[in-house]
Amino acid sequence: MNNYEIAILFDPDLEVDLAKATEKVEKILTDNGATIKNVDNWGKRKLMYPIKKHDSAVYVFYTVDMPGASVRKVEYTFNITDEVIRFLVVRPDLKAIAKADAEKARKAEQAAKRAEHGDKEEDEE
Repeated sequence: MNNYEIAILFDPDLEVDLAKATEKVEKILTDNGATIKNVDNWGKRKLMYPIKKHDSAVYVFYTVDMPGASVRKVEYTFNITDEVIRFLVVRPDLKAIAKADAEKARKAEQAAKRAEHGDKEEDEE
């Protein structure tokens, strides 16, 4: 099982009844052996350029575990799904994410030390 991030742009007319469209996408994923770990709905956003004569789309992001062999089937099914106007399936770079998290923790620790030293100097005065 590989970890994948899937970005799906839904037809903006579906904003009112998005539940059916997301259920359909989730069924496509689970039917192909994926386990959905996280769903992040960003709502309706303006597109940089028109896609299929739409100026906006509903953005939904999925984090899934899925066998590599199923990716092609899922992509093919998304291509013929009317509700989906654009999609992207990627494997996240886990090493880069871990490195960024470690750097963020290091900077937070340094900021805490600086704040601690600043408080001591103020107390001495």
